[in-house]
Amino acid sequence: MDEADFNALAEAELDRLERLLDACTAEIDYEVKPGGIVEIEFENASKIIVNRHSAAREIWLAAKSGGFHFRPVDGRWVGTRDGADFYAVLSRCMSEQAGEAISLAG
Repeated sequence: MDEADFNALAEAELDRLERLLDACTAEIDYEVKPGGIVEIEFENASKIIVNRHSAAREIWLAAKSGGFHFRPVDGRWVGTRDGADFYAVLSRCMSEQAGEAISLAG
């Protein structure tokens, strides 16, 4: 996959994430920043950062519990270390930081 194909795929996934965050009922704020960055902020002022990393052809997630990298595989974004689904990991991290159960269905 070349960089242009990756960027189009990642941009589509970040757009999907934005729609899911819009529908989320938890007390969160988020901001989409240039360059494929989504900052999610919680009431306790903690943040989760999701961004595309074109050079690695990955989407990266940074949370209090750690950093995670995801690659596109068969229409899903899966963890490079453990094969975990992007939305499952993001939901878990958001739940930890929000102090309430959050589930984003990707």
